[in-house]
Amino acid sequence: MTDVIAALTAEAAEFDALFAELEADRWATPTPAPGWTVAHQVGHLAFVFQIAGLAASDPEGFTAMTAGAAKDFDGAVNAALQAFVNDPPEALLGRWRAIRDTGIKALAAVPADQLVPWLVNPLPPFVLACAGMMELFAHGQDIADALGVERPRTDRVQFLAGFAVRVWDFGYQARGLTPPDVEFRFELTGPSGAVWTFGPEDSDQRITGDAVDFCLLVTRRRHRDDLALTAVGEHADHWLDIAQAYRGPAGEGRKPGQFRK
Repeated sequence: MTDVIAALTAEAAEFDALFAELEADRWATPTPAPGWTVAHQVGHLAFVFQIAGLAASDPEGFTAMTAGAAKDFDGAVNAALQAFVNDPPEALLGRWRAIRDTGIKALAAVPADQLVPWLVNPLPPFVLACAGMMELFAHGQDIADALGVERPRTDRVQFLAGFAVRVWDFGYQARGLTPPDVEFRFELTGPSGAVWTFGPEDSDQRITGDAVDFCLLVTRRRHRDDLALTAVGEHADHWLDIAQAYRGPAGEGRKPGQFRK
């Protein structure tokens, strides 16, 4: 838990650095997510960290605040954005930082063996922190793409990769498909050269490749054709087409060749 909180804190600071010095007018820059500007991306993360912090510190308050979100998360997100995106950039930056710090502090205070309420099922605080890593990675990539900047590659993606393996069936759920009754083997190489493995070593359904590319795939920020990932087995190959590490609709994703490799 200490490691993932440290990683979440560092990832949040890196996300913050993408736009902290941005000129006010560039907060309105469109991002690859249709209809979302840089300000929308920051507002969305503020909302996510706000409810995560509430879940960790005030479960009853979380339940009351998110009663509608459990039924229509996209609708709740869009409604919540209106409470953020109309702020001047300086005010939104300040709100994001305060909410971010409060949320991480609240999550860090939860005992590792205690479940935290969440939108569908209660989660261990470790898993919720990994979900926060996923959100920061995905929306940070949208901002980086919008501004035309490269992001540092770090082994912090291990937490996101492990989370994506844990929720490997979300892509099937989003499309009303039945997951195959098989276990996949994942072999992913981190930026440092470390190799992280998940699943049975003798599985005939295997996915191998670059860990950052894997994270870009499961957050649907890149098309599989533009990533250094290999599938062996019919089910594994299909999974690369539908993989996602978040619940709900898959969204449009990205087109082949939309971004340079």
